[in-house]
Amino acid sequence: MADADDIQPLVCDNGTGMVKAGFAGDDAPRAVFPSIVGRPRHTGVMVGMGQKDSYVGDEAQSNLASHFLQRVACCPEEHPVLLTEAPLNPKANREKMTQIMFETFNTPAMYVAIQAVLSLYASGRTTGIVLDSGDGVSHTVPIYEGYALHPHRARVLVHHHGREGNRAGHQGEAGLHRLDYEQELETAKTSSSVEKSYELPDGQIITIGAERFRCPEVLFQPSMIGMEAAGIHETTYNSIMKCDVDIRKDLYGNIVLSGGSTMFPGIADRMSKEITALAPSSMKIKVVAPPERKYSVWIGGSILASLSTFQQMWISKAEYDESGPAIVHRSASEERERKKEKRESWLKGGEGWGTTPRSLVSLSLSLYLPAPPQKDENPKQS
Repeated sequence: MADADDIQPLVCDNGTGMVKAGFAGDDAPRAVFPSIVGRPRHTGVMVGMGQKDSYVGDEAQSNLASHFLQRVACCPEEHPVLLTEAPLNPKANREKMTQIMFETFNTPAMYVAIQAVLSLYASGRTTGIVLDSGDGVSHTVPIYEGYALHPHRARVLVHHHGREGNRAGHQGEAGLHRLDYEQELETAKTSSSVEKSYELPDGQIITIGAERFRCPEVLFQPSMIGMEAAGIHETTYNSIMKCDVDIRKDLYGNIVLSGGSTMFPGIADRMSKEITALAPSSMKIKVVAPPERKYSVWIGGSILASLSTFQQMWISKAEYDESGPAIVHRSASEERERKKEKRESWLKGGEGWGTTPRSLVSLSLSLYLPAPPQKDENPKQS
């Protein structure tokens, strides 16, 4: 086994539409593939071959994990793994993720981080509110000094338009967010200026007009598809207003967009306009839409797992063997005790998993966790 200081942790962001996987310290994931499990086109004629027609639940999760490890071409027994989870993820899911990594793949250490928190880190912030809109669901998560404010998180919308809308956003100009939706609809009726040709996967070419901005408009007006839900701007505003009045200014000034469904051109300006209309006039509104926001969660995980100050946060295989899957729910107070023990081990010469960040050094969030005490190379003689 290689020296622990030379081993890069693995980072895997398991989204509702795509899995992003790679090594901590890299700028982008090395493997991106759909988080789906397919069925064979034709029924098999041989029995007892050990392969099912379909996989769901825990088996599907295990298969996806196995696939991402194959795609990044590494030995799971030698790399700590940072996994991501959606806000409001059931405890049973977290435990199953932990069990799969330790018992199926024998990883030496792992950690589970909230996706929205990682997106905020990727933007170079530790305080703000994240609108994470992916292939299947959107969330708003207020975060203060690196910690998600749990009572004020919200699941916005299960996307009926999900995958198709997401693909349109990735095409750049296929889907557009307009500041004045009604005016653009009128323009589309009388002009061909908004029309664009679009090639389907089967090679057929279609021309779309108003549909280009009608599709993403569902994010702001879910009633367009018969859903009784607030739009992403209203949910963001409501989440901020549920937070303590003393931190609202910081949240209004740091609204961070993340996820594939925020890739529609113009969405940042539209969000800014809608939030400004709802917020108190004295508040300064700033909506941040990083160009790489499709991979913001993974990038944040890459940064976090690269920090030397983070290495004390890993859950080790030994700790899992002692406490079982429930170790993943460790409380903040227990975490503080663990940090204290880790610091003591540093003083006694103990070592933890480490890695050297490369091109992400400039984005290091070393203030997120207190640095462990430095070993005294020249101890005083008694």
